[in-house]
Amino acid sequence: MLEEALQVVEKWTQAFTESDVDGIVKLYAPDALFLGTGSKTIVTKPEEIRAYFEQALSPNRPLAAKVGDYSAMALSDTVVVVTGLDTVTGVRDGRPFSANGRVTFVVAKRDSAWQIVHFHRSAMPN
Repeated sequence: MLEEALQVVEKWTQAFTESDVDGIVKLYAPDALFLGTGSKTIVTKPEEIRAYFEQALSPNRPLAAKVGDYSAMALSDTVVVVTGLDTVTGVRDGRPFSANGRVTFVVAKRDSAWQIVHFHRSAMPN
């Protein structure tokens, strides 16, 4: 069960790195709660998640995301929380950048598929 939930996180980082908006959006449940680093409101609709990633992934290509140090905890047979430290790297305005952050995924098994039901990322404090 933990392995299946962690595979969703791995798929998320791969889709992010590939700037694959469709790939990243399909990992989220239709009723997912989302609060990205650049979010100014709580996102609650799939089309809002799509709009977030279309805006976030387009201008700063190439991008990469890597979840380094993390812990995973099974909350039940169908819900796993994964909390970790991540690094997003890319090119902004022609210059390389690196941003460290804190990320939490809550992954739930719905029917036969594991999906992200909650996501939160914030910048690492100085």
